[in-house]
Amino acid sequence: MDKEFIVKLNSFIGEASLKTYAGGGAEIRPSEVGFHELEHRDGDLYYKDSYGGHFQSWGRETVWYKNELIWSSYYGGGMEKEYHGNEEFTHQTFSFLKKAMSAGEKQKEFQPRGPSKYEDGDWRYQVTWNGDIAKFLGHEDILYRDKVVFTHDFFGGFYI
Repeated sequence: MDKEFIVKLNSFIGEASLKTYAGGGAEIRPSEVGFHELEHRDGDLYYKDSYGGHFQSWGRETVWYKNELIWSSYYGGGMEKEYHGNEEFTHQTFSFLKKAMSAGEKQKEFQPRGPSKYEDGDWRYQVTWNGDIAKFLGHEDILYRDKVVFTHDFFGGFYI
């Protein structure tokens, strides 16, 4: 895969993230029962984010180029057990997650989730990861008043 295409792909993944979950994009009819799905298209590139669950969730972001599967990111985790059932706090946490995932320079540099750190009032997002767009592995946390309330692990990369 040439460097020019990788730059284009990274920009597309960043744009897709900002126009789907992180940007509050509209869901499409899911292809599997129990899942939520969002999509974004730009020319020959197609992105879909599919996830299931609520307090605990698992999902994947997938990209196709000219109908060929080329890239995916898998993620999972969720709210700490003590917050299961607390819809209001979970909604606040997910709203903050969307802000964090929208921060940074996703379209210029590969950023598989949010920026390394993001803060807003009592909320803090932090992520660590290794690798690049071709193959990566990482972990993200959301803290509220310095206490971890949400975690996700993620990994992904190229199929080609």
